[in-house]
Amino acid sequence: MNKKKVAILGSTGSIGTQALEVIKENPHLFEVTVLTAQNNSLLLAQQCQEFKPAMAVIGNSDKLDEVKSYLSLSDTTVLSGEQALEEVVQNPEIDIVLTALVGYAGLKPTIAAIKAGKDIALANKETLVVAGELIMELAKKHQVEIHPVDSEHSAIYQCLLGELQNPIEKIILTASGGPFRGRDTQYLETVTKAQALKHPNWEMGAKITIDSATLMNKGLEVIEAKWLFGLKPEQIDVIVHPQSIIHSMVQFEDGSIKAQMGLPDMKLPIVFALSYPQRIKTSFERFNFAQYPELTFEAPDKKTFRNLQLAFDVLEQGGNMPCALNAANEIAVQRFLKNEISFLGIAQLNEICLSKTTFIANPVLEDYVETDKQIRLIASEINL
Repeated sequence: MNKKKVAILGSTGSIGTQALEVIKENPHLFEVTVLTAQNNSLLLAQQCQEFKPAMAVIGNSDKLDEVKSYLSLSDTTVLSGEQALEEVVQNPEIDIVLTALVGYAGLKPTIAAIKAGKDIALANKETLVVAGELIMELAKKHQVEIHPVDSEHSAIYQCLLGELQNPIEKIILTASGGPFRGRDTQYLETVTKAQALKHPNWEMGAKITIDSATLMNKGLEVIEAKWLFGLKPEQIDVIVHPQSIIHSMVQFEDGSIKAQMGLPDMKLPIVFALSYPQRIKTSFERFNFAQYPELTFEAPDKKTFRNLQLAFDVLEQGGNMPCALNAANEIAVQRFLKNEISFLGIAQLNEICLSKTTFIANPVLEDYVETDKQIRLIASEINL
């Protein structure tokens, strides 16, 4: 395997820091070319001092001088702002771009990277939720490979290796059920931020942890899967699997099912995406069947956890509706984390915003941008 030069967008977040750990363990296989962060200037500077990328971007321009000061003796070129993100991913030295930005912010840099012919390790599911059709068309046009980093989509991707000639009957995305699995609406009415941020199996950032608690994260993954694997909505199922050992499954036309399994560790899909098509030796803890005598499954409660049903609804509607749901949810989660709305208010706010969305059947990039802008404004002003 030739050494790959990697750009990490969102290097100070959960996925970004774990990706750097993978790279640190495999310096003969990977080299960091670009690192970016939105606000965490100190950690970004520390990462640059250790990994010595050619370029770094701090999204918050107010912190540019701070980062430059930290790196005054470094050869790393430091830039700032949204436009800089789109520019650095076009560096001819880059082989693969890991997009680990949170939310809608990942869309434009991912588009720029694809247009520059860079393969994508996609940890930013919102890019496909917002503009899946556009992204997949661009990837095909520019002959770019998209390797999913979400554990569920990585699992599907791995199950499909060697199966290109065999049509998918359906895929089954597994969900842990989050911290409130089995709870009813009466319980959820009093859920606190601290409770919602305690995921039983995974260590993730605040946004994705709250999305997991509301099952919106699974809803977004349903939409992402439609575009990644060219599926119809009725070909996507969700099953709750509390142990998070089976990461997802593919059912073929003969009725056989393939599953990808392993301990819940995001380094596994990260290293697979970066090293593809090869598997490289790792030091990660191995799964032991004897320690898991029972693997259990149950249907998701779409009535109590309304966000999952909303995701299926907008997938059926198509057009700019998934974009609207994503925008509403990003604001709703922010407001919940600020104690402005309740836990159940997240889905309530999302549903109201969808009812106020002007439907566009065949959106272009400008339509997605405008939908995102308008729905964020609406979501910010609604009083619950």
